[in-house]
Order: sequence, then structure tokens, then C-alpha cells
Amino acid sequence: MDKAIPESLQAAIDRVGNAVDLIRDQPIRAFSHGLGFVPREFTNWREEALAWHTSCALMDQSHHMTDLFIEGPDTVRLLEHLGVNSFAGFGNDKAKQFVAVNGDGHYIGDAVLFGLGDTSVDLVGRRTVIDWVEFNARSGDWDVTLDRDPQSVQRGGRPPRLYRFEVQGPSAGPLVEKLTGQPIPDVRFFGMATLSIAGHRARAVRHGMAGQVGFELFGPWEEGAEVYDAILRAGEEFGIKRVGSVAYSTANLESGWIPGPLPAIFTGDDLAAYRAWLPATSAGSLGGSMASKDITDYYVTPYDLGYGRLVKFDHDFVGRDALRARAELPHRHKVTLVWHPDDAARLFSSLWTPGPTYKYFDIPKARYGQFQMDAVLAGDRQAGISMDCGYVVRDQAVVSLAVVDEEFARPGTEVRVLWGESPCSAKPTVEPHDQVEVRATVESAPLDRFARTKYRAAAQA
Repeated sequence: MDKAIPESLQAAIDRVGNAVDLIRDQPIRAFSHGLGFVPREFTNWREEALAWHTSCALMDQSHHMTDLFIEGPDTVRLLEHLGVNSFAGFGNDKAKQFVAVNGDGHYIGDAVLFGLGDTSVDLVGRRTVIDWVEFNARSGDWDVTLDRDPQSVQRGGRPPRLYRFEVQGPSAGPLVEKLTGQPIPDVRFFGMATLSIAGHRARAVRHGMAGQVGFELFGPWEEGAEVYDAILRAGEEFGIKRVGSVAYSTANLESGWIPGPLPAIFTGDDLAAYRAWLPATSAGSLGGSMASKDITDYYVTPYDLGYGRLVKFDHDFVGRDALRARAELPHRHKVTLVWHPDDAARLFSSLWTPGPTYKYFDIPKARYGQFQMDAVLAGDRQAGISMDCGYVVRDQAVVSLAVVDEEFARPGTEVRVLWGESPCSAKPTVEPHDQVEVRATVESAPLDRFARTKYRAAAQA
């Protein structure tokens, strides 16, 4: 029997009549790091989440991301066409955060791009931008070949093509030196080097998800177990701690990376062919209190997300003219919102006290849609969008990452987060509940001072 052809995103929008209604009710759970392939906890998530501050954390990133291997003479030309980034000097053993937008300059997605050779790359991340690049590569006149390696949950039981491990924290440098018998590679942020670990050749990228010093190591899956064991042995004297999927999910709250802005793919005649190609289930699910019926109200730009430093006009790319026109205009700013502890306590205690019951806030990560969009309020108006929220154990604080209008972006500004949906959507993660306003204080993003200064300065050097 022939396999059924999945409904396209465009067909689903036409059937439902509104893109917001479609994705608000889609029964797709929030993105999960481990996906059942990485233990939720090795010890407990509280201590594991402290390890990248106090010693050294070991994270297994082999299963939750999608890899798109691109090879051929037009590889860089294709990526230049789709990415806002400059590709001057990019090539083998170089890496960068790749950002793509639509023709109006609205964000579609971002991922990490690894140069594996002069005409060979691996684009790694959430599927939003992977889908976009794959569609353009297949539908355009590009001399490239593609090899897509999906998340482990979609791989049909076969292993990943690559292992991917992260070591990060104050002891990450000494650990790598002991592991390799060599000084730490002299590479800048997002620079790459080749290391010898347990007799195997491993590639190392200098960066870290939680804003601390770190290296991402990757190589053939078949060598991963030996490399992993070697890291653990070398890390014993440094107090290395394995990090499960629960603690890992909070790292971005400290580093300031927003993992789930809504991709701006739901409107525009120029994207009609893409929506006809993309399965509706790939569009994800929308959660949160923001209630506009206009899907474009949920769109953001690279400037809103703090990616203005990555936008370079030294090449032609999709959305170039729109971004150039926006470059000097006011825009929203990425911030951390620190929720008022009394209000957060009231939210939690509604589970066991008489009165309204508020939307369950899962600790340490509370996102209940793939794209979390909660209204940020100031006075009687919406001042921004809270896009990811959870608990940071080091700071003993409930926080969210948000984009807010410029006038509310100064640290110390008081705003309110509207938590919960009204009316409640049909997502399986949403129970009947009441909405509640939570006071919050604007702080910088990243929240971590080291990530905000020395670490980010290296990224822009």
C-alpha cells in the first residue's frame, strides 16, 4: 500500500482558515532535548545545572538536532543566498551561527554551520531552518548534494551519523588538555580545531551553550562511546558531571539564546511554494497567552533577537533590502525577565490552595508549545513577547527570555507577563486553567555576566 502523502502547511491553513488557529491547536509537544535517548537526569537536575559554573559539565547533544550535510561547488553560494551572515573567509574548520529570513526580513530560523571542507558543510539545529535550506537547495539550480540526518526519534532505529558532546565550565580547558596531552587549541569563539582523543580524530568547536568556556566535540558515531568514556576518565579529577536532558534544557536561559521564535513562513506569495512543500506537522505548535489572530504579529526580525551583529550587507541574500531598510529603525530588544518571587510562588501554590488554578508551570522548563508566545504587558498595552521560560538554579529565579519595545528594555524596568491561555487550546499539554499576570523585572540577556562580557566579546572579535 502506498504511503499516504502528508497534508501540506498551505492545505492545512486553507482548511482551518487561519494560521494561528492551526498551530495553536496542533497536538505537538514542546521541543525536548533528550527525546528519550538521553537520560532525564544522571544525578539530579539541580546539581547538574550547577556543574557548568562550578566544575565541568558533559552534555550529549547527539540526538535532539537535525543535521543537513551539503556538499558541492555551489555550497557556499547557496548559503550566501539564504543567510544574513557574511561568508568572507568561511571554509574548512570554520563555524558560524547561520541566520535566515524571509523576503520581508522576518526571522525564519538559525542553526550552527560547520565547515567540513572547502565545499562541504554540516548545518545543525532545529528543523525550521533546515527545512528552509533543503527546500531551496532542491527547488533551485544549485550544484549541491544533500544528506539529511534527522533527530534520533525520527531515524527509525539507526544511530546518528555523528556523535556530538559538549564539555563546558571552569574546568573544561584543563580537562581538554589532559584528554589530549596538548595545550588548549588556540582558536577564537566558533573556531574549530582537530584533536586526538582515545586514538580517534575528533573535531572541536570553541563555544558553550550556557555562556561558559566550552568545546563541542564531534566525530563518527562508531567512535563516540570510546571518546565519551575517555572524557569521563579524564574529567574525574575535575569533578566532571554528566548532564541529563532536564538540566540541559535550561542552559539557554542563562546564555540568552531563544530557541523557538516562530518562523515567518505562514504568509507571503513568495513562500507559497514552500508552504505547499512543507508538511503541516513541521510547522509546530503555538503556546502562550498572546492572542492575536494575525500570524504576522508573532514574527520577529534578527534585530529583535540581538542578531544585528550577524547581518552583513556584503552579499546579496533573501531579505537583504528589507533588513537594510530596517537597520536604523527602532526595534524590539532581547532581554531577560526575572519573575517576581511572590507572584511565582502564588502561581505554583494555586495547585494546592483554594481559588483559581493557573497554568501548570513545569520546573525547570515551562514551555508547553514548540513556540511559546506569552504577552509582556506594561500599563494597558502589550510591550513585547516572552518566548521561553523556566527556572535558573544558580540564581534561584524564575526567568523568561523576551523581546520588548525599546522603551521597556532598560534593566530594572518593571513589566508583567500574562501566563496561561484564554481560551484554552486543544494541545495535550494544556489543562483547564485561569490566566494570571506575573510581575517581572527587565534584566540583560544573557543574564550571566561572564556570558554578557568576555564570552560574547570573543564572539564579536
